[in-house]
Amino acid sequence: MKLDDVTISRAIVDTFFNKFRENMELDVALVGAGPANLVAGMLLAEGGLRAAIFESKLAPGGGMWGGGMMFNEIVIQPSARHILEKLGIRCREFKPGYLTADSVECIASLIARCVSAGTNIFNLIKAVDVLFAEEKGQKKVNGLVLQWTPVEHLQMHVDPLAIRAACVVDGTGHPAEICEIVSRKMDVRLDTASGKVMGERSMWAEQAEEMTLRNSGEIFPGLYVTGMAANAARGAPRMGPIFGGMMLSGEKVAGELLKKLK
Repeated sequence: MKLDDVTISRAIVDTFFNKFRENMELDVALVGAGPANLVAGMLLAEGGLRAAIFESKLAPGGGMWGGGMMFNEIVIQPSARHILEKLGIRCREFKPGYLTADSVECIASLIARCVSAGTNIFNLIKAVDVLFAEEKGQKKVNGLVLQWTPVEHLQMHVDPLAIRAACVVDGTGHPAEICEIVSRKMDVRLDTASGKVMGERSMWAEQAEEMTLRNSGEIFPGLYVTGMAANAARGAPRMGPIFGGMMLSGEKVAGELLKKLK
């Protein structure tokens, strides 16, 4: 068969814009394609909600690719083993209470399962702002303002586009970028001790893993936090290359959203 270069280009452009257009009205818009949001995106799609993930970098996966200091192994506690088993990811017991898994296998499996379940991942797109709405006199997050990542990096004066979502999930990791935007630009109180983003504390895996799960959830009407963004927003420690809490965080937030929106 003879291949035509313009037909190849047209296939990419037409298909992408159809996909993007179908994701401009969502139940849940997730920002950041780390392990917490990938688990959440997978479970939301399996539960029948329309969700999409917007990732500013070229490669989805967050910090899991690199394992610990570029040793591509990660540690997962037994409480999260059921998620690995659901995805067919191999894990090994290092000693009681400590499982190890190949970080590349883990994140590749999460990405593939999330997309195949029905949650699209849009990479190289950065959430630069949120949409607000008012319901019964109360402000709530109602969507995202999106821009191509290279446009942001080059500081080009190009206007962004907006999508609507019933709920937004901040899974941006250490910066908790969406929580920062909401707090700074709208002058509202988040559900934190100070009403603002508290910032993460130094590494303490035992505390951080427990608090990641506790801190995940709704932090402002229509805005949820998962993974490291939950600890950064609420002032808890970072956890390092152990990822059970991250995945359980996504599972928890997906459950809350399914209960709320279904």
